[in-house]
Amino acid sequence: ILSLQHQATPRLCWLSVTTVVLSLSEQLRLVDGRGPCAGRVEILDHGTWGTICNYSWDLDDARVVCRQLGCGEALKATRSSSFGAGSGPIWLGNVKCTGKESHVWMCPSWGWGKHYCDHSQDAGVICSGFVRLAGGDEPCSGRVEVHTGEAWIPVSDGNFTLPTAQVICAELGCGKAVSVLGQVPFRESNGQVWAEEFRCEGEEPKLWWCPRVPCPGGTCHHSGAVQVVCSVYADVRLLTNGSSQCEGQVEMNIFGRWRALCASHWSLANANVVCRQLGCGVVISTPNGAEGSDQLWKARFHCSGTESFLWKCPVTALGVPDCSHDNTASVICSENQTQVLPQCDHFVSEPARSAASEESLPYCSDSRQLRLVDGGGPCAGRVEILDQGSWGTICDDGWDLDDARVVCRQLGCGEALNATGSAHFGVGSGPIWLDDLNCTGKESQVWRCPSRGWGRHDCRHKEDAGVICSEFLALRMVSEDQQCAGWLEVFYNGTWGSVCRSPMDDITVSIICRQLGCGDSGTLNSSVGLREGSRPRWVDLIQCRKTDTSLWQCPSGPWKYSSCSSKEEAYISCAGRRPKSCPTAAPCTEKLRLRGGDSECSGRVEVWHSGSWGTVCDDSWSLAEAEVVCQQLDCGQALEAVRAATFGPGNGSIWLDEVRCGGRESSLWDCAAEPWGQSDCKHEEDAGVRCSGVRTTLPMTTAGTRTTSNSFPGIFSLPGVLCLILGALLFLVLIILVTQLLRWRAERRALSSYEDALAEAVYEELDYVLTQKEGLGSPDQRTDVPAENYDDVEEVPVPGTPPASQGSEEEVPPEKEDGVRSSQTGSCLNFSREAADPGEGEESLWLLQGKKGDAGYDDVELSALGTTPETFS
Repeated sequence: ILSLQHQATPRLCWLSVTTVVLSLSEQLRLVDGRGPCAGRVEILDHGTWGTICNYSWDLDDARVVCRQLGCGEALKATRSSSFGAGSGPIWLGNVKCTGKESHVWMCPSWGWGKHYCDHSQDAGVICSGFVRLAGGDEPCSGRVEVHTGEAWIPVSDGNFTLPTAQVICAELGCGKAVSVLGQVPFRESNGQVWAEEFRCEGEEPKLWWCPRVPCPGGTCHHSGAVQVVCSVYADVRLLTNGSSQCEGQVEMNIFGRWRALCASHWSLANANVVCRQLGCGVVISTPNGAEGSDQLWKARFHCSGTESFLWKCPVTALGVPDCSHDNTASVICSENQTQVLPQCDHFVSEPARSAASEESLPYCSDSRQLRLVDGGGPCAGRVEILDQGSWGTICDDGWDLDDARVVCRQLGCGEALNATGSAHFGVGSGPIWLDDLNCTGKESQVWRCPSRGWGRHDCRHKEDAGVICSEFLALRMVSEDQQCAGWLEVFYNGTWGSVCRSPMDDITVSIICRQLGCGDSGTLNSSVGLREGSRPRWVDLIQCRKTDTSLWQCPSGPWKYSSCSSKEEAYISCAGRRPKSCPTAAPCTEKLRLRGGDSECSGRVEVWHSGSWGTVCDDSWSLAEAEVVCQQLDCGQALEAVRAATFGPGNGSIWLDEVRCGGRESSLWDCAAEPWGQSDCKHEEDAGVRCSGVRTTLPMTTAGTRTTSNSFPGIFSLPGVLCLILGALLFLVLIILVTQLLRWRAERRALSSYEDALAEAVYEELDYVLTQKEGLGSPDQRTDVPAENYDDVEEVPVPGTPPASQGSEEEVPPEKEDGVRSSQTGSCLNFSREAADPGEGEESLWLLQGKKGDAGYDDVELSALGTTPETFS
């Protein structure tokens, strides 16, 4: 190549190099990256792969490499062997591309094979890739998009073929295409799509190399974008020495290599799915493990039996031990799709049998299936049975660990750890199939246990039974002050334990962060100190692949109590790391979101806990709780606290119940509530909120203080209106109280004035009586001039009243006298006497004597004043 380049004219050089490049178009590769479009740059020459020295290596050089490989836009030019050191020769050094060259070896350099580097300076690139699957629930499913060099745009579903999908799945390292869907809504509102149709044959290494034709008129006819689903578990076959294709050893094509499946935890439900996928009818039996190859695939499938393909079943590979070569899974299918097998009779309770007697029974057609629901995984949850198209539950009457053992073994979930009752995993729906179950623990299927009878019960769904099996797995991060960062722990065999960090890579960490809802990337922190305390260190040697959708699918070493030393416990920091806003008493991996609403700030409240999303029960749900949610999500003020699954019922666990907030908490986790997962609700009671969508937090000034504003966001919201109404009512009540107080004070003042006038009259009466008593000694001492103001009293006799000198005790008894005095003078008269009482002495004795004759004067005085007794009462 170099001799042609230096000896020929530029025109001849271009033609000669182009001819050579066409023959060498596949002699460039990227190694040890996350995919085919990232890694260490290597060139093949004379049968030997070599590297490029990173001296003067920059983004222009990376652009040439990415374009040559059909990997889209260059994102980064890496140096210093960031993807590991290569081996063999170093073919190029001091590469100085302009970015326009078609091949990297056409760029100026020191010369072919000339360099002053070692492999610690190998160059690498990270490209955007030409094709990707976007918007899916998993890395290997989603909308097909290609990179134009400037942006990602979708590919239309017009004339999109399965061979093209197979090329895409292989290029992305995602196995094989299992589904191609059309009519997917476009991400962009303008509906811009790739203006070419791909005509792949299925054997091309990359989509870039597939033939393409422009769409007629430059516009592709379509009904939407195309979506592809890939799986590494797509191909399955039965290998047999006989003539039948519907019996034999179960094998799967894993990354282009056929691998036998291990018989450990292989169930009839799994076998039934294989028979259905191969068009071989239904399963007849699963013979004992046969001898196979030394390389067995040890992943465990957890099918319910109703799936159409094995790749649709949940899979676990984490912690699964190695499988011996004489323990391969085998299946015998009915082969004839129309073959009718005898129906299993479950309506008569069968006596307990040993495991051997169960296997010796002739196989019968059993349409019933078993599953565990709302437990966060296939090995924990509410027990449900499918019969005649309806899923139903089991009542917890008599439910114990022996019953749970049958369920766990039937599902291939290990040993039973707990038999739960009282709808621990939420209430189910539909029929209740079994009650008063009495398993011995040896039965092969739970419906073979003695019971009250199929469909006979006296229970409600609040008594639904559940189980937790030893193979149930959960994931969390433990940190005192951080969320989405901390010590990684896995729940296995009923106990939380650490995870070992060797040899975790970026793919493994990304899958962990994504599973915990903490972003799409993270880092393994090896600089933290040793962790205090002792705990199991459950698993080591985790190596996830891009196709794995969760940590549970990643191959690893087997479960062991001490898989590594305490120095090797994994501490991970994810992209979503932030200060913890929930209590430090428990590990904090919770998040909050709204779903099912008509905007980002309305919907059903969902929280992330223990690796899964769940809902909040509407018991005690009010505007205070809604206010906390809205503020936590930066959605302004709460307009409404929605109840009764107004935004539709959720699924999964109901994580929170009886939430009680004051309204000023910084997050929902600060509010009082029942313990996580303890609820007596169902999803018809899911809580929701409607927020104003306007942030009420005032912006910060440069000094760090809140600025004042003339705007009042949310003043006409529901809380604002309620406050105005309550304020008006309180103001009216205050006015009424003030009016009553003023009126009472006026009446009190008038009454006090009247009492003063009455007291004055009584004093005058007493003076008159005293004067009369003093004048009784002799006629000479009597005066003919009456006291002032008493003329009328002398002249007007009172009927029925004797003169004062003639009053006697016989005429007015003391009892009657007191009664008259009390009824006529009341408290006012008594107060006058107390005020006039001088204490002990001569006047006091006189007052005591004067009581016998004062009744008549009282009557006279009342008559003279023209007052009725009711005035004093």
